[in-house]
Amino acid sequence: MTPATDSPLPAVTRLIATDLDGTLLRDDKTLSDRTIAALAAAEEAGIEVFFVTGRPARWMDVVSPHVQGHGMAICANGAAVADLHDGRLIKVRPLDRSTAIGVVDILRGVAPGVSFAVELSTGIHYEPAYPPFHMDPGATVAVAEKLLHEEAPGTGAPVLKILAHHPELAPDAFLAMARELAGDQASFTRSSPTALLEISALGVSKADTLAECCAERGIAPGEVVAFGDMPNDVEMLSWAGASFAMGNAHPAALAAASGVTLTNNEDGVAVVIERIIAGR
Repeated sequence: MTPATDSPLPAVTRLIATDLDGTLLRDDKTLSDRTIAALAAAEEAGIEVFFVTGRPARWMDVVSPHVQGHGMAICANGAAVADLHDGRLIKVRPLDRSTAIGVVDILRGVAPGVSFAVELSTGIHYEPAYPPFHMDPGATVAVAEKLLHEEAPGTGAPVLKILAHHPELAPDAFLAMARELAGDQASFTRSSPTALLEISALGVSKADTLAECCAERGIAPGEVVAFGDMPNDVEMLSWAGASFAMGNAHPAALAAASGVTLTNNEDGVAVVIERIIAGR
């Protein structure tokens, strides 16, 4: 892996794909003036910028003013594509509710003390034991099996992902265990420093949805530069023609990326974008 100033860039960069938390955003969840300027310069140069995040669309207000023409963001680790101009979900890749219940059952059996939240296209709901949640005051609180139950198959809002929190397990160990036991039923990843798993439909990832969006635009992987910091960014960092892990990144992200840049608090994404613009 080479530093941001030396790592090879595509001959032509047509799209920048960046994670948000721990990557584009500083630790205080804001964008620096330098980063805002770099995003605007990229768009002005004709480079599309895609925000690719684990966040749901309703938590995108911190960056929604900075999307330009296309207005699109990939949310919920690839389970949804949102138009940030109007908040509409353009594409949804849902997790089957019966599959989700099966995964919940497996994790309850092997990880006593686990608690769950259910992220629907309409909002999040969670169990009484799930860590206190303040960003969605209208949430329903009930056991996951009840939250996932349908009176008839196909009814109810699509499930984008379920979250599984454990108060004691090591985060990477919890992820490895879940993948070993239920990796043939759903996609498991993590982006939190705590033992919090994010569970999507099998095959759903940031990379897979980004690849679809790029194919629709005639953009090849070799024309994409990606940025990330956590395990949920690994597939995207591996897929893109050039990719940068943040200086604060998880070892898995560092291993997957072709380069490393400064930390999120040091404008690591802006450093690379400025280099791309300067080389055009």
